[in-house]
Amino acid sequence: MDVYLDNAATSWPKPEQVYQAVDHFMREIGATPGRGGHRREEEAQRLADETRAALAQLFNAPDAQGVAFTLNATQAINMALKGLLRPGDHVLTSSIEHNATWRPLKALEKRGVELGIVPCAPDGTLDPADVEAALRPNTRLLAMLHASNVLGTILPIAEVSEIAHRHGALLLLDAAQTAGAYPIDMQTMGIDLLAFAGHKGIYGPHGTGGLVARPGVELETWIEGGSGFLSRPDIMPEELPARLEAGTQNAAGIAGLLAGARFVLERGVECIRAHEMALAARLIEQLQAVPGLSVLGPAELERRTAVVAITVQGYVPDQLAAVLDKVFGVATRAGLHCAPQAHRAAGTLEYGALRFSPGYFTTVQEIDYAVQSLQNAL
Repeated sequence: MDVYLDNAATSWPKPEQVYQAVDHFMREIGATPGRGGHRREEEAQRLADETRAALAQLFNAPDAQGVAFTLNATQAINMALKGLLRPGDHVLTSSIEHNATWRPLKALEKRGVELGIVPCAPDGTLDPADVEAALRPNTRLLAMLHASNVLGTILPIAEVSEIAHRHGALLLLDAAQTAGAYPIDMQTMGIDLLAFAGHKGIYGPHGTGGLVARPGVELETWIEGGSGFLSRPDIMPEELPARLEAGTQNAAGIAGLLAGARFVLERGVECIRAHEMALAARLIEQLQAVPGLSVLGPAELERRTAVVAITVQGYVPDQLAAVLDKVFGVATRAGLHCAPQAHRAAGTLEYGALRFSPGYFTTVQEIDYAVQSLQNAL
């Protein structure tokens, strides 16, 4: 049996229409949006515009033109942080952040940006009161993940946003783990900047993602180049999304991203989440019966995503992952998951953890087989 349980890294398989969209673009269109002025370019531009509209609908973004395409969520986070923060600014983040946020923040700290850390509990939960207590008069931004890729913990973003705005700060949300898999409403939740990965819960190809900015949030450019129009000036255009999209975009990937976003919109995020969480509940229930095994993250399912990371007393996670893969055909992910801060909070920094992450296409039978395989491996 071949079981894929690494959807938190990249979703697989993709909906059939995603494969078809990329193949059709490569074979029949092939042009770059904004570069050409011929019918193929116009078709490529139409697909890009429709992708922005679909993503804006998915996130209830105020303006589809605020959707700037990137290669991944990491690039989008860097674009937001480095486009907004200046020496003397104070930025708050949580103690369980992915390196996609942590590393650029540490780089900015060396350049004079003040960094504050809001502590999370070992299960990843965060008390909004701790956020308010950590604010300073010069706090310009709260940069936090929506859900941990290690602990599965969902942070109380609406409450955090309300606190940030009450004190004149902005909120940047890392939605790499939740976009497409958990309801996101930028307007209701008060999200000023949202970074998302296209290749995870939106079921797009690799090399897709984006930054969604609400109107009124001004970002300095962090990369400059051709924008396809307004080419005469020496500086990038002021208008979004062109201001943030220098150079040729991954047009074929964007076509696939559109198909993935439409798939999510048609199925419904709530439906996708219900399926994934039913699998996670079954997985956790069976894993908890294994002697010496501990499940990381909150006990309450409503406070987590379908990410289920574990440790087993006496076993190194990397070894377990290797045996599951090579002997039983079960794909998981072990180690620190590019998130040592989360492992530090959980007390698993030395060896990391073994992570199971089911997706929309995972079946009950695959969950049962994975647990049985782990038991056999032990």
